[in-house]
Amino acid sequence: MNLALFDLDNTLLAGDSDFEWAQFLIGKGVLDRELHEAKNQEFYEQYRAGTLDIGAFLDFQLAPLARHSRIELDAWRQEFVDTRIRPLISPAARALVARHADAGDLLAIVTATNSYVTGQMPREFNIPHLIATIPAQENGRFTGQPRGIPSFREGKIVRVEAWLESLGLWLGSFEQSWFYSDSLNDLPLLEKVTHPVAVDADPTLAQVATRRGWPQISLRC
Repeated sequence: MNLALFDLDNTLLAGDSDFEWAQFLIGKGVLDRELHEAKNQEFYEQYRAGTLDIGAFLDFQLAPLARHSRIELDAWRQEFVDTRIRPLISPAARALVARHADAGDLLAIVTATNSYVTGQMPREFNIPHLIATIPAQENGRFTGQPRGIPSFREGKIVRVEAWLESLGLWLGSFEQSWFYSDSLNDLPLLEKVTHPVAVDADPTLAQVATRRGWPQISLRC
């Protein structure tokens, strides 16, 4: 058995679920457009540039979860997946996952986006495991704060290693391991696997991949 890890935003998805979720809530009138749209774009640009303050971003991203009931949130999330997420999934992305599944590999999505927003993504791709930033809850309501280490940059390594440990495994358990990502923020985890693959890479990751001879592919078809 080998290991295949997949970044979600701008990798398996032809877009960013964090960004799209905030835009979706703005469109529903849940978030004030004037106050939130510019901030959402600002955080997205910081992420793309590799300068994101993950603490400040999570304060912004998780706050709406704390202001609404799970019944409201669940209804919005289903509409979000139906209208915003499925159109971002290409046949090529599904085929890539299927090839690894058919090979019997252990599969996981590894994303910085919180596990509530991305909770249905494993089902969409038939991937059994999700490693994501965890929004804290108390008595069934979100607190607006993260729990534990965010699944971001080096935090992805920590979270992947903890997940594998829970299965009685570690990265060295696999003769071959893949991580597919678009982002310079994922360089720490890309450097840990035997097969790092740049997917529709941002300019910095594309330069690194070219210099190191890593495969570069596109799933935008």
